[in-house]
Amino acid sequence: MRSKFAGRLFIFSWFFIGGISHFVFTVPFLKIMPPYIPYPLVMVYISGFFELVGACAIMSARWRSAAGYGLMLLTMIVTLANVQMLQHPELFPDIPYWLLVVRLPLQALLIWIIWRASRPDQTRRS
Repeated sequence: MRSKFAGRLFIFSWFFIGGISHFVFTVPFLKIMPPYIPYPLVMVYISGFFELVGACAIMSARWRSAAGYGLMLLTMIVTLANVQMLQHPELFPDIPYWLLVVRLPLQALLIWIIWRASRPDQTRRS
């Protein structure tokens, strides 16, 4: 149970900071947006909003499961930006290529952490 709580704190921190960053540091998010996504600025704001909502909801037992599914879906969608960066590393010369490669399996790990931390807590039976 402690590991789930630690996972929730990590998820909360990750998505809360990320969500705020979408509104404060908009330009880097626009830069990684795949060109086939319409209305990139709107999408940056929408994804930031849902990151903030998911971050707060993951800490609530009532909303935790829904937040988990939403954050897993959001993470899968945001992975499109990571793929875009990997396909066009020349657009991101300040980021080492190996880091662009490592980000993809880290997305899978993040999804697993979200899934694990958002499952209902098991009550102990004697």
